[in-house]
Amino acid sequence: MPGMIRLRRGTVAEVLARRAGAIEVRVDMDEGADGNPDGGPAEAIAYPGLVGPVSPGDRVLLNTTAVELGLGTGGLHFVVAVEGRSGGDVEPVGRTMKLRYTPHQVQVLAAEEEHSPHRDALLAADGLEGVPVVWVPLHSMVGPVAAGARAAGAARVAYVMTGGAALPAALSRSAADLRRSGLLDIVITSGQAFGGDLETVNTFSGLLAARWAAQADVVVVGDGPGNTGTHTIWGATDIESAMSLNAVAILAGRPVAALRVSFADGRDRHRGVSHHSLTALSRVAMVPVHVAVPVMKDEGHRRAVWAALRQAKLDERHQLVEVNGQPALDVLAERGIEPASMGRRASDDPEFFLAAGAAGVLAGRMAAGDRAWRSRTRGG
Repeated sequence: MPGMIRLRRGTVAEVLARRAGAIEVRVDMDEGADGNPDGGPAEAIAYPGLVGPVSPGDRVLLNTTAVELGLGTGGLHFVVAVEGRSGGDVEPVGRTMKLRYTPHQVQVLAAEEEHSPHRDALLAADGLEGVPVVWVPLHSMVGPVAAGARAAGAARVAYVMTGGAALPAALSRSAADLRRSGLLDIVITSGQAFGGDLETVNTFSGLLAARWAAQADVVVVGDGPGNTGTHTIWGATDIESAMSLNAVAILAGRPVAALRVSFADGRDRHRGVSHHSLTALSRVAMVPVHVAVPVMKDEGHRRAVWAALRQAKLDERHQLVEVNGQPALDVLAERGIEPASMGRRASDDPEFFLAAGAAGVLAGRMAAGDRAWRSRTRGG
């Protein structure tokens, strides 16, 4: 039957890692129901907020669909339930449901709700007051952007996670590392995404919460890990998340775009400047955007990037700014974080990470300049 979930059972053998909102485990899988002997060990992830705590010895029901189809989930199954355990009483923390109308719909307290401590701030919020907001087409760019913003003087950095890819914020190992390292102050989950430090109903209120509840002076916005592409112009999740640039402008913020640039990607459509970035900035962003173009050591790569941007006439629509993204990579190294994207690290694909870092540095400069201007104005 098309669309059916593939379910398997197994026994938790070992807890591999814990972080806020997620437990990664090794599971000894049962033999297939049809006698197919593909039991044995496998890795899975559980979200305690959905299924409760998980420990060695627990019998678990697993959703194995994506791994069995060979999709890019990181090779993890997902715990659907712990057998023999009831969920217990639900505390009345809020009236907003996420993962709505699914078996795992979860109750959250949205920042906009009546009983939220942030409601008054959001009721009074009328816009972003010029705060720079960096849109990232891939989740792996969040780290270099946050580090670049810090390197350039940002005081507080927030990440607004939209709902086009992974919905649980806890799936992101990188976001957890960035929180622990102090490079990221808060994660805000918007729309159907859930599990952030703050929950919001949509991207607009997520951006406002970043500014007025979290007091961020730089905001990063984009999907969580695991985006979808279809080898078509419009069938990609980052094309929709680029609408965040319009939301930033509507709220009187300063939209900044991080370019997706690669010279290590084997796919022609993503070599140089990805066709997704070109489409997003030429046909999705309806407002002028600051576009950070990374400084590159390879002159041939530099010429190729600038040629692609000019061919798409982005220099006529947006403000293209060449920025050195290396300070972002230096900060990540100092904090012991090695960024990666699709299995490639900075040494494999330097332009990809330099492009993300450049956007963060540009936004951090904007924030530091704005802070200095406000200080002078108050002093005068």
